[in-house]
Amino acid sequence: MSTHNHQLSPNDPRQPSAARPFRAPLVSPQDLPVDYSGFIAVIFGVFGVMFRYKLSSWIAIIFCAQSLANMRNFENDLKQISMAMMFAIMGLATNYFGPARPAAKT
Repeated sequence: MSTHNHQLSPNDPRQPSAARPFRAPLVSPQDLPVDYSGFIAVIFGVFGVMFRYKLSSWIAIIFCAQSLANMRNFENDLKQISMAMMFAIMGLATNYFGPARPAAKT
């Protein structure tokens, strides 16, 4: 590792007195980018309920967790995540605890 010398040379153009910490600009909730993982979670959750795909419901749970971890706008994202989680849980409940699917006739 190199040792930093805190004394500036007279030819150094940097100005330590002008340095300020970075602050992210404020962005309105309408201008935030779309939460694609939340949207994908809703789509997979609906497919899991409608078509009774176990894998689709499990993928919806995973995307819900990802969306929850990357939440930017608490109010809007929480509504979308809770809806996706409900579809995923309903899909899993109907797949594992509901009546069995009729077997394909051959």
